[in-house]
Amino acid sequence: MGTTVKDRFLDGRLVIRQLRHGYRAAMDPVLLAAAVLPGSRVLDLGCGTGTALFCYGRRVRDAQLVGLEIDGETADLARINATANGMDARTAIETGDLLSPPDAVAVGSFDQVFANPPHMDPAAGSASPVPDRARSNVEGAAKLKDWIAAMLRLVRPKGGIVLIHRADRLDTILRHLSGKAGEITVIPLWPRDGMPAKRVIVRARKGTRGGTIIHPGLTLHDPGETQHTAVTAAILRDGKALA
Repeated sequence: MGTTVKDRFLDGRLVIRQLRHGYRAAMDPVLLAAAVLPGSRVLDLGCGTGTALFCYGRRVRDAQLVGLEIDGETADLARINATANGMDARTAIETGDLLSPPDAVAVGSFDQVFANPPHMDPAAGSASPVPDRARSNVEGAAKLKDWIAAMLRLVRPKGGIVLIHRADRLDTILRHLSGKAGEITVIPLWPRDGMPAKRVIVRARKGTRGGTIIHPGLTLHDPGETQHTAVTAAILRDGKALA
């Protein structure tokens, strides 16, 4: 295992060990976890070292937590983090590929499935020379449509899926949800007032008919971007839900 560091989330209430020179989770997985509705059994698809999964576990304290991670070393770190944060008794980290998940990650067996897929199309830019960063940031064999298809396949009927992604790929996300999920909520993440959203959170329910709504969204920073807005700070520091 490579050199690791401990990063603190939720005002220090969650400590995540991550690879020093690999992909290191920051704000996105915390915001993702805040948008996931309560469920008794949830799956973080491509869980990495577990930041989103364990942020959710801090808020929904009776949920059974399952993570699927393709990289064995990263999955081992997620297991270490489950123990270090006192969630190992209700956590299962499975090593495997979302294109052919292990039997423990069964079709239709989760109340909520959430994901922070790689945001970059490999045709749109060059990947990092660091394998862990490249895998986390640039699509591999599993494209965005495959992530969405896997989420819909693994969640139970009427269950929820949530993903965070680039705003300029929202059209692709909605296209692959069409006819398969409803009650779609698009939550823009505004860097600050007056700036376009660079990322969005999309929440939907499998097999329902409700239409799509645009949520007022979340403004991340106060003017000048010197500090987070009060609502964002309540999510990042206190683990509050994104209403």
